[in-house]
Amino acid sequence: MVGDGHRTVGTPLRAAQDEAGVPPGVWKGRGLAALGLTAGDVVSERQAELLLGEGRHPDADRIERELLAHGKTPEQARRATVLGRPIEHNQSAETDKAKERTPWLAFDLVFRPPPTAHIAWALTDETHHRVLELCDGIARDKTLGWLEESVAEIRWKAGGKERARVKDGLVVAVFRHYESRATESRPLLHSHAVVSVRARRPHDGKWGNLSADSLMTHIVAADTLYTLYFMEEVTARLGWAWEPREVPPGRRPVMDIAGIDRRLIGWQSTRRQQIEEALPVITARYEERQGHAQGERAGYVLAGQAADQTRSPKRTELLSLTELRARWRVSAIRAFGACTVYRLAARARAAAAAVWARVRPVVDIVLAAVDTVAVVYVMRGAFARHHLLAEARRHLSYALRGRRHEPGLDETIVQAAVDDYTRPVGRGLAVTADLRALYPRDTDDQPVLRPLTRNRSAPPYERARLAADALAARVRAARRAERLGSRTRPHTVPVPGASRSGPRLSRTDRKAGRAQEQQQETGVAALEQTRSTIEAVALMAAGLQDGVRERDVAHRLQPRPAPVMPAPSHTPPPGVQPAPGHTPSGGLA
Repeated sequence: MVGDGHRTVGTPLRAAQDEAGVPPGVWKGRGLAALGLTAGDVVSERQAELLLGEGRHPDADRIERELLAHGKTPEQARRATVLGRPIEHNQSAETDKAKERTPWLAFDLVFRPPPTAHIAWALTDETHHRVLELCDGIARDKTLGWLEESVAEIRWKAGGKERARVKDGLVVAVFRHYESRATESRPLLHSHAVVSVRARRPHDGKWGNLSADSLMTHIVAADTLYTLYFMEEVTARLGWAWEPREVPPGRRPVMDIAGIDRRLIGWQSTRRQQIEEALPVITARYEERQGHAQGERAGYVLAGQAADQTRSPKRTELLSLTELRARWRVSAIRAFGACTVYRLAARARAAAAAVWARVRPVVDIVLAAVDTVAVVYVMRGAFARHHLLAEARRHLSYALRGRRHEPGLDETIVQAAVDDYTRPVGRGLAVTADLRALYPRDTDDQPVLRPLTRNRSAPPYERARLAADALAARVRAARRAERLGSRTRPHTVPVPGASRSGPRLSRTDRKAGRAQEQQQETGVAALEQTRSTIEAVALMAAGLQDGVRERDVAHRLQPRPAPVMPAPSHTPPPGVQPAPGHTPSGGLA
């Protein structure tokens, strides 16, 4: 609640937050109405202590006073302020395994923008600084709204076997922080959303606990949704574009603001450098102890150990955000020059113009579903719907580069992937990729994918990208063949070859005849090549004409007249109208 600053005994919470340079926490969530709170209200110390520390009503002191005034006993008054089961139940001697059970009263969800956003937020002027903070808040609130509407469940009865959506929503206390815990202070805009586990049941309105596994299962999908929303807000308000960056090569890329000097990323990510320096030593010890190289899961665990070992103590010097920004600017200018810092926003705008000239932000539902299934299949083998949802949102961020997506487009991609390219596996809810839908048994293309997915020497994500590109190429080839097969080929005239019959000639005549025959064969070959070129140009013109008509249909325009080639046969059957906004090839414009 006070950031990384130290709070001396007796110092009020608000004064400690002012000294630490962090703003006070605020309440968020639709479940606040049931507690008499309002979104945006400041989180007081007593409210946090009661709700997040004891599982009681944030205004329990007033409620107890009123009940005591009406003749209730202290025990009755206290029990009336408890939301759900009191935490004393876990500490009772009658409870099984009482010493092993610890009351769990909140989740700490951390929302953090991409790395280059921290740099732009710290080094640009006050206008850009405020806009980036606004984008972070909007993306965070939208993600929390998705969690309480589509994910959060409340459980009751033994083992939590009864589950349902929460009645009102979530109760969240949000605390925004500004810097990392590196040895030298570095900008790190992030928010701690402390979600209370207390929520109301939909059928009787009683208070109970949220299902922890429901939230933790969808945590990656929530992370990708927050990043997607943040990118869209930044692009809409500042006009900047985004581009993927692999860190390290062969692993899943992260999205960066185009035009930000890559050297500033190393300047900002000092914690990453500390972890990378300690990681080889920890990895060598692991391989020596286990006798084999680390796997993907072991790599994540070892990276966490390196982060814990290199974590520095909290900063004791108290600085405001204004002082921190001035210090960060001086440090960046000393390292890379004033031009790099002061022209940061202008270079981002120029790079965005180049990105929009090169990238067309269009999402093809079929290709997006194929890409999503291929990546998740290679990375996991068996997977669930939330894995597809997270990857579909990553695909949208890569494809749109910050342009807004239609609401529900990520769910549409997931549903298309589940319906067309997956099959159930095992007894649970897990599914796996149905490669027969993309590689039929009567073709020789199915062995193409196996070397890509079984190449264990390459990183998992690199193999996943190879498989996704192979499947996408097959879909494009099938579409192209379907378009070419639906039109008539241009008329061609065969050229007869030279005749070999005739009387035998003398040696001299044979030499002259051979030279004439070579000239004639050369002319025939040239004519054949010219004919092939004409056919290819005609087919290319037909393809371009098709593309024009498809784009016109997508934008609901009248089709342009075709002066040379006949109109392609994309007319729907009688009585069937094409879906608005969809191209005949299945894409979404």
